[in-house]
Amino acid sequence: MIGITNIANKIRHTLRYKVLVLVLFPILLVMPIALVLAIYWGATFSYEQLYIKVNTDLSVSHDVFERIKRDYLNALGKTAESFTFRTALSRGNTKSIQQQLEQLQQDYSFSYIHLTDQHGNPIHQQGEESKHGGIRPSSALENAKNGIASSGVEIFSASELASENLAALVRLPLIDTPRARPTDEITEDRGMMIRALYPIVDSNNRVLAILDGGVLLNGNFSFVDVIRDLVYGPGSLISGSIGTVTVFLDDVRITTNVPIKSGERALGTRVSDEVRTNVLDQGHTWIDRAFVVNDWYISSYEPILDVDGNRIGMLYAGFLEAPFRQSLINALIVLVLMFFALMGLTGLVAVQGAKSIFKPIELMSSVVQATGEGEEKRIGNIESKDEIGSLAREFDVMLDLVNERKVMIQNWANELEEKVEERTSELKLKNKELTNTIRVLRKTRQQLVIAEKLAALGELTAGVAHEINNPTAVMLGNLDVIIAEMGSKLKPVQDEIDLVIKQIYRIKDITNNLLQYAKPDSYAGYINETDANQMIKETLKLVHHLRSRIAYDFDLSLKSTLLININQPDLQQVLVNLISNAIQALPEKDGCVTIQTRDFQDKGIQIIVRDNGHGMDEESISKVFNPFYTTKTQGEGTGLGLSISYGLVRRYGGNIEVTSTLGTGTEFTVTLLCDPIMIEDEEMIQEQMEEIKASAIEA
Repeated sequence: MIGITNIANKIRHTLRYKVLVLVLFPILLVMPIALVLAIYWGATFSYEQLYIKVNTDLSVSHDVFERIKRDYLNALGKTAESFTFRTALSRGNTKSIQQQLEQLQQDYSFSYIHLTDQHGNPIHQQGEESKHGGIRPSSALENAKNGIASSGVEIFSASELASENLAALVRLPLIDTPRARPTDEITEDRGMMIRALYPIVDSNNRVLAILDGGVLLNGNFSFVDVIRDLVYGPGSLISGSIGTVTVFLDDVRITTNVPIKSGERALGTRVSDEVRTNVLDQGHTWIDRAFVVNDWYISSYEPILDVDGNRIGMLYAGFLEAPFRQSLINALIVLVLMFFALMGLTGLVAVQGAKSIFKPIELMSSVVQATGEGEEKRIGNIESKDEIGSLAREFDVMLDLVNERKVMIQNWANELEEKVEERTSELKLKNKELTNTIRVLRKTRQQLVIAEKLAALGELTAGVAHEINNPTAVMLGNLDVIIAEMGSKLKPVQDEIDLVIKQIYRIKDITNNLLQYAKPDSYAGYINETDANQMIKETLKLVHHLRSRIAYDFDLSLKSTLLININQPDLQQVLVNLISNAIQALPEKDGCVTIQTRDFQDKGIQIIVRDNGHGMDEESISKVFNPFYTTKTQGEGTGLGLSISYGLVRRYGGNIEVTSTLGTGTEFTVTLLCDPIMIEDEEMIQEQMEEIKASAIEA
């Protein structure tokens, strides 16, 4: 570990070793990388070629399998279409037919051959054949009944095999196999059959009989050996490797030439769960390394389909991997040995060539090191006349200039840093002042606009109220004259007269309310100590009828403890306006109005009314307290509710603030003082606004 550290320090601090590393860089880094890439590419390419070969082997095995199925069908067709067989069939010569079928079965190693009619009943057969229970039903049989010859693979059950006297040949104990999928089965008693069906038709294409022949694949070693000899003939594999072919029923080897030990085939062993999942369960073709019984093989598997297209087994072709792997390892060992020999030779040549430039560079390195430690050292006279010698002489001149410039740069840097800090502080202060000014100006502008519009609305309502009061006074005076003149004659219409007087006084009350809004100093109501929490509960009863229009919930959090001095009807009017607006802004589903109260700096209380409705944009927020401004659809509001509420709250020295977000909801915050400062008239409001505006302009 210490030796490695010393080498690292030399490389880091000694120019000699840096130049040496630079010269040897292609050898020490590039060539090892090239070696690793060559090894990786060689191994990958070799296995890719093996996978290509085994894929080709599987294709050849598949073609041979298909050709064998066609050969069995052609054998049936050759016999069925022969003159001898047709003559015997037309004459009903059972003995001749039987002899020809036996000869056919012997020549082509059929496990069984039956001649039946369209209903599956044996015809022109003797002995045990005549006792056969009938032809096995399948989709291929239906095609044969329609005159279509076919051959394919079918699975025969134990009982069907027993009827053909084949059950004893099929029963196979399952052998516990590493990597196989767990199973409770201990034996395999089904049979995989290559079944050929050839219909015998007359000149009118009418089916006279069906020739049914089957070849059992269970334990049929000649079948897989024929395919193996065709696929893995002499010279197709390197020495030591063996080619194998297997037919699986589901995942069980029913015929194979894979050895489980010397002289014994791996019948009854099962394929690995990974292969079964890919091939049988998912229907894919497997091309990869696979653990076969007791060793690794370059393997290929494909599903075997029955006549109905169902996956019933697998066809396997592969060869032993170990000889190929050992051959690859031997080749890579030779490559590595050649690499190290070449790298050593190249490194020796590079080191010898680099020594000629080390000495001047070492002198320069020692000067640099001394300069870094604070020493005033120079290279001095040097004998070398080449480019490096010239560089060394100029190096001394450069060091002198560097020292001079260093002092100047340090002085400039100190001055620049001081100026940057000074300017940064000024900019931060100005930015903060500008932000505060903009915020004050925006708030002042909004308050001025609201105050001006409220003043205009007050003048308008005062004029309307006075104009209405004049005719109502005349009406009351004339009614008094009528009552005095008519006397007792008014009894029949006394109720109507009283109703008219009541309605006139109702008009006067309305005009008084308008005057109260226009001139609050002349119409101030009674101010009482009021519990805002109790007023909220009473106000909720007044808006209860709005539940009939939309379903919503109230969320109350009434935590204020202070009493405020305010006219209760005024406070109730403000609450009704705010709660009604909140309800009308709610969505159709899951609407909720939240009402909260809390103490405000021991000077008063705050009432918060919040909804989860559609919310408002910035433009609507700036106009929300303007008279006659409304966000509701035409006919649903006058736009005076919030304007009047703002005027009532400001009358008692309070304030209303609003925040809103589109799609989220709106929140109104009402601040009321325990000891309100009554704002007497609009002139005082205007004076306060002018003072705020002046202070904002100064800022």
